[in-house]
Amino acid sequence: MDSNFQCKKCSVNGTTTVGAASGKKKNLLLENGESVECVEEFCYLGDMLSCGGRAGEASRVRVRCAWKKFRELSPILTARGASLKLKGKMYSTCVRSSMIYGSETWPMKVEDKQRLERAERMMLRHMCGVTLKDRKSCEELRQRLGIDSVSDVLRRNRLRWFGHVERKNDDDWVKACQRLEVGGGRGRGRSKKTWRECVVEDLRVLGLEQSDVQDRLKWRKGIIGETV
Repeated sequence: MDSNFQCKKCSVNGTTTVGAASGKKKNLLLENGESVECVEEFCYLGDMLSCGGRAGEASRVRVRCAWKKFRELSPILTARGASLKLKGKMYSTCVRSSMIYGSETWPMKVEDKQRLERAERMMLRHMCGVTLKDRKSCEELRQRLGIDSVSDVLRRNRLRWFGHVERKNDDDWVKACQRLEVGGGRGRGRSKKTWRECVVEDLRVLGLEQSDVQDRLKWRKGIIGETV
């Protein structure tokens, strides 16, 4: 392992911006005598991993990536006279896929979801060429573009991943990790929101049961909003 390695996404002109600079540096001493630097956040394959298991910084990073991709495609996405359906397909394929990359495993809080929704609303207005003064609802703009809301896509992807994991064998380590409990005492107040709580909420919203995951056809139709 290169001790001088530094993620390119976490640095600008050689200066660390996130990750190692998000707090005081600490070193962890391993049994073999080696010292490993501990950081509060780490960029891995484009996703920001936090030591507390939160999705706040990850959602911020993905929103910045989505805006970068949106600006690259702005000559097409904001062109007047271009087909709105074509804009919607390009947005879903290139921009929104960048925004929600890795979100299947995020323990998302309300503020994290609202951060993605705000970014999408601004992009919708840019693509449709309207402003807040035009008083057009986001639902109407999505219908013009032929796309679903980012909240629905997040729920669909999360449940699709949940179904994939649940259908694995019981001795599979991926399936075992989702039920892993950390020992130790709990602090005062509400515990941190977990990914499992997000899945339970999604199942409640769509009226699905965990046992439905074994029926692939019923599960697929349930998460995309169709009736069996």
